[in-house]
Amino acid sequence: MFSILLSVYRKEKTEFLTEALKSIIEQTLPPDEIVLVEDGPLLQEQENVISQFAAQHGMVRIVKLPQNQGLGKALNEGLKHCTYDLVARMDTDDIALPDRFEKQAAFMEAHPEIDACSGWIDEFIDTPDNIVSRRTLPETSEELYKFGKSRNPLNHPAVMFRKSVVLKAGGYQHFPLFEDYYLWVRMMMKGSKLYNLQEPLLLFRSSQDMYKRRGGMKYALTELRFQRTIHKLGYISLTKMWANSLTRFIARIIPNKLRGLLYKSVLHK
Repeated sequence: MFSILLSVYRKEKTEFLTEALKSIIEQTLPPDEIVLVEDGPLLQEQENVISQFAAQHGMVRIVKLPQNQGLGKALNEGLKHCTYDLVARMDTDDIALPDRFEKQAAFMEAHPEIDACSGWIDEFIDTPDNIVSRRTLPETSEELYKFGKSRNPLNHPAVMFRKSVVLKAGGYQHFPLFEDYYLWVRMMMKGSKLYNLQEPLLLFRSSQDMYKRRGGMKYALTELRFQRTIHKLGYISLTKMWANSLTRFIARIIPNKLRGLLYKSVLHK
């Protein structure tokens, strides 16, 4: 039995929310509980979709936050309301492939030594059949410990984890843009094992605006701070910290078109 944890805020499009919820209900193994955090006041049309969905499906639990708190804080609050130890994450503008939860739940049940399991995701623009790239990641815990020193080892929108282990690691901590990456590092430093199924589990909604959001001086400086933080934890060496910082700083300040090309041709297949 497992919960699914989502967070929605007013700037997200209602039609994307509807598609995401539909993909959850149509799973070959639907969740036993859906915890949906309303991160601050929503638009009326969003409230209507959520109310109708909750009325149709009795496993929905709605958590309302009076003010927008940001993803990390919203997910921490939602975790408090998750009944089951096994929790799947998903964003409210993505689409889960039909057998995602069945595959992940079966794997986590068969491998109690794994604390978080994700997989590949296919990025699309406009319509789900317009796949533009695929985010592939290494498979085993040993590979991911090394890989995480350079890049995020798990695709957060497609992850399933053990709530008890996440809470022992301190849960999601306020680190804008890197809440999930910071969590995986802290878990690994405490001995947790991660895993990636070697197949796509989710359709990730992308756009040219996404590459804009991943650029700019503010993003670059936040990433530098993140690199210093995981160095202080003892996860990366001083040399690795500076190498990561230099390459990422360049990637964040180059023109948006070049950054998009970098993501599509180098970082994603």
